[in-house]
Parts: sequence; C-alpha cells; structure tokens
Amino acid sequence: MENKIVAGIIGLEFGRAHLEGALAYGAEIGLICDCDEKSLKFAADKYNIPEEKCTLDYHDIINNPEINAVSIGIPDQLHKQVALEMLEAGKHVLCEKPLALTKEDITEMVRAARKSNCIFMVGQICRFTPSFAKTKELIDNGTLGELYFVESEYAHDYMNIVSNKQNWRADNARHGVIGGGCHAVDLLRWLAGDPEEVFAYGTHKLLPTVTYDDSTIAIMKFPNNVAGKVYVSTGCKRDYTMRTVIYGTKGTIICDNTSPTMQLFVADETGKAPETPEIIELEVNNHNFVKEFEVFGDAITKGIPVPTPVEEGAKTVAACLAIVESANTGKIVKPDYSF
Repeated sequence: MENKIVAGIIGLEFGRAHLEGALAYGAEIGLICDCDEKSLKFAADKYNIPEEKCTLDYHDIINNPEINAVSIGIPDQLHKQVALEMLEAGKHVLCEKPLALTKEDITEMVRAARKSNCIFMVGQICRFTPSFAKTKELIDNGTLGELYFVESEYAHDYMNIVSNKQNWRADNARHGVIGGGCHAVDLLRWLAGDPEEVFAYGTHKLLPTVTYDDSTIAIMKFPNNVAGKVYVSTGCKRDYTMRTVIYGTKGTIICDNTSPTMQLFVADETGKAPETPEIIELEVNNHNFVKEFEVFGDAITKGIPVPTPVEEGAKTVAACLAIVESANTGKIVKPDYSF
C-alpha cells in the first residue's frame, strides 16, 4: 500500500472527468497530458493546473518517478500501447472502457497486468451508476428472488460524431457493440454472470460513414439458466439511454441511467404482483467518475481490491467480440474467456 497518490491524467476529453475524480479524492496531480494543445490548456485553466504540470507527451509521465497512478482516457485504439508502457514503468493504471478492441490486445494486456505488481482497473462506469448499483443490491439481498431474464440496451445516436471521418469513434475497427455497447454487456455480466453463449442479428441503416452494423440485438445464455438480451443502437433517433429490466421470480426492476427514479415490483405472499410499482428515488449520476476514482485510489492506499480488474474488462470485451462474430456469421458463439 502507498501513502499517497500522485496522478498522471492522459487524455483530456474523458480524462477531464478522471481529473475531477482525482482532485475530489485528494490526489496530487503530477502531470496532465493531451496531444491537443487547446484541450490541454482548457483543462489546465479550468482546474488551475500550473503550466509545468502540463505536457503534450505521455512519456513525460512514464519518466516522472513521483507519479504512481495513471488514468488513461484516450481513444480505445490506443489503450493497449499506453497501458503496457505504464505497467512497465511501475504505474498503477485506471484505463477507460473498453479495455481494447481485439482478442489479441486484451490477452496481451491481461498478461502484462498479471506479471506486474501494479493495480489495473478498467473504467466500467455503469457499476458506479446509482440506479444500477441499487439494482445489484436488490438482486444480492434476494428481493427479486431467482433471476430468469435480464435485458439492457445502449441507445446512443452517433450520427453527428461519426459524420466526421477523422473522429476516432468513426474508425471501423471500433465496432459500436465493443466501443459503446460494452456498457450494457458489462452491466449484465455484473448482474447475471459471464454469458456462456450468444446469438446476434445486426442491421446497418443509420450510419453511412461506418461499415459495421449500427443496430445489433444479442440473445445471451447466462449461468443458472438465466436468459438475457442486449440491444445496441449507435444511430437511434432518440435521447441517450441504457434502459434496463431485470426479471426475478419474486420481482422486477425497471431502470435506466438517466432518470431520477426506478421502478420496483415485488410480489406479495401469494405471488401476485402489485398493480403499481414502488418508486425509488435516486441521484442521477450516469458517469460517476468521482466514485470510480475513489475505488481506484482506495485500492492503492488501503489495499482494497478493485471490482473491475483487468480480467473483468477483458471478459466484457470477449462477450462483445462474440456478439459481433455471431452477427457476422449467423451462428451461436461461445465467448472466449481464455487470456
């Protein structure tokens, strides 16, 4: 365990939120980094980071022996290279989701993290969303009984984002299921376990600038005879949501990540469902980076294991890869969790 955190923040798009989390935790900021000078200056000005703690080159973080913890909030395609260099330099790593985009890359990252003596946490942010954390609590305490069906969706219109082909999200290597849909897949993995097999269909009618399916539905077989469904749309014409429904033998939850309430139905002693649900009020905090960094920080300073180590991030990507493969081949696919 280490007495304090000196943080390096790499990437100041998502990384600004990581910076806020580090500051809220009381971490010392060693360096902030972005290859875009305007983004770097904006973050420095907003958070009162002095010029000498700003850099355009992430190698300055590697070469700074005082920095012991690094947040990686850069495009998905770059996660592997930077994470491996940070681990080699002995830095603890908080890496944005998805861990990486290919089986080869996630395998290399898992093996490097296991070989190192460093903490590696993957930023699967839905596990810190208040409505989903409450859902997990209700499942674990038996309120819903035995699960039998779970579903979640990632509905997010990328039209304006990927119309610019220079945007990193427009890269066809970043399939929507892996890059964004991993949120819904990871959520269901957390609630119901690792999917044992998947079958998926995909369509492509919404985003002409990418070649991958922009709408995908996956049916998933979970442990303990639980069925599930994930729907991913990166071109849908609606507001952003991760609507989620969890069905158990004693009750049902309907929730999402952007509403101040969730619905809970619990059957009475005769097994009859109520006509109206219990409404549970919640904080709306669908990107709870402060809590995420707190957990990362506590792992470093208090030795508390992180809930999303490198293996968890890798399993989520493996399940997403299986969905993409099934949609492309029309076959049932078993996710490959060997790393």
